[in-house]
Amino acid sequence: MANHQELNGEYTVDASHTTLAFVARHAMITKVRGTLAASGQAVLNAADPKASSITVTADTTSVNTGNADRDAHLRSADFFESETYPNITFTSTDVTVVGDDELQVTGDLTIKDVTQSVTIPLEYTGTVVDPFGATRAGFEGKLPVKRSEFGLTWNAALEAGGVLVSDKVTLEFDVALVKNA
Repeated sequence: MANHQELNGEYTVDASHTTLAFVARHAMITKVRGTLAASGQAVLNAADPKASSITVTADTTSVNTGNADRDAHLRSADFFESETYPNITFTSTDVTVVGDDELQVTGDLTIKDVTQSVTIPLEYTGTVVDPFGATRAGFEGKLPVKRSEFGLTWNAALEAGGVLVSDKVTLEFDVALVKNA
């Protein structure tokens, strides 16, 4: 990343081009995917990655799995409890370069009232200047988490054995940043 001086600066998460998604197993056999709306800020320093930082907020009231009943259940006290906890937050505590275009971003992930330190592997996907003159940078990554570690423990037993919703959930990040003017 030290060769990517074009990254230096302060950025805003481009909510309309950023996807925060989750994937969980349903009934032990299929995957359910969902998305959350996101906002945030970043400071990137290619020469000194430890001086970089990012904060992201995901709106739990925006959860969208393509099924209104399931989305309402996810917003309920069984899962996100959106009325009390409308946001999931991530605040970085360390940024480490692990390859030419690879970072490990460690930080505090808070879901409901539980905060855990996690390390997200991110790939830098490039920088472009868009037709309107704005500098954009892209990053993507995945992070498996156990939802039970964040107090998301609702489940239902299946008649044939197993459970309705997997404890393991994969968080997927496709983040577009726009450099502040």
